[in-house]
Amino acid sequence: MCADLWSFALSTYARAGAEDACLRLQEQGADVCLLLCGLWLEQRGVALEPGRVQALRTIAEPWQADVVQPLRRVRKQWRCMAQQDVELGSLREQVKALELEAERQLLLRLEALAQRWPAGEHATDQAWLEALATEAAHFDHDALHQLRVAATGT
Repeated sequence: MCADLWSFALSTYARAGAEDACLRLQEQGADVCLLLCGLWLEQRGVALEPGRVQALRTIAEPWQADVVQPLRRVRKQWRCMAQQDVELGSLREQVKALELEAERQLLLRLEALAQRWPAGEHATDQAWLEALATEAAHFDHDALHQLRVAATGT
């Protein structure tokens, strides 16, 4: 298992099925950074507590709304136009890189908070993933399962 959240997120996302699951859950309103953080916490054996879930959401929700999502909207808005315009395509790639950096910064913030919580408190079969998923994402059991399988590398 990766010690830091960013490395864990990259490793998990690169595994078969993870990208598809993340994109499906994101389309349903889930915060993929929160989900990856939840899987990381599960693997570290951090106890699931409502106050901890809320503390993570308190960090993630404004960052997603004010930083990540505006960048994502611009990147998506430019998709078609960038196929016809090389310069815009280059700008779109820069926005994409900023979006990824914004997600990395969010993961660093989540990790800084979660590092204060003792690891090894519970077995790894907790429900952090479900606790951090949006209500709509709860109905996509396949995507949640696919993401969990990718995180465990099985």
